[in-house]
Amino acid sequence: MSDTYDLERPDRVTVGTVGPVGERLFVLQVREGAQLVTMKLEKMQLSALCRRLGRLLRELPRPHELPGAAALQLEPFSEPDFVVRYLVLTYDEVADRIVLLADEIDRTETPVGIEGLEEVADHDGSTARMSMTREQAAAIAIRGTELVEAGRPPCPLCGHPLDPRGHACPRTNGNQPPLT
Repeated sequence: MSDTYDLERPDRVTVGTVGPVGERLFVLQVREGAQLVTMKLEKMQLSALCRRLGRLLRELPRPHELPGAAALQLEPFSEPDFVVRYLVLTYDEVADRIVLLADEIDRTETPVGIEGLEEVADHDGSTARMSMTREQAAAIAIRGTELVEAGRPPCPLCGHPLDPRGHACPRTNGNQPPLT
């Protein structure tokens, strides 16, 4: 089932995690009035979003007071409304709003025509469009960066996350401990 969420003036926008480090679920959550939308993100998507928001905010007038820590806590939810496939970020100068479009993973196969030339790109997924203030966007950029950096440290040889249960580093073929 696909839904379209158009959140023109969200009351709150936040990012957060659920679960222990190494098994965390990253989510973007938006509330406008009685409507709450929770979207699952990958850690790398959140990291890229935070970097892009930071670059965009440097070009704009300085945000006023940011939302407090309580306003950035996740609200309880049972399951995310959808899984994000890609994010598009723009700035609406007239409204002085940062617009974020989140689109769901397309789980359907793309049918190919008889000759193999006509691809049909049916999109059967949910979409959320949210229009954030500079303050909301800055709070997401800061909080998201903190969440990403609070994860497992990378292996100094291969860059993959170090797992407390052990790490078979491909640079050492997992056969010997790395040289120090």
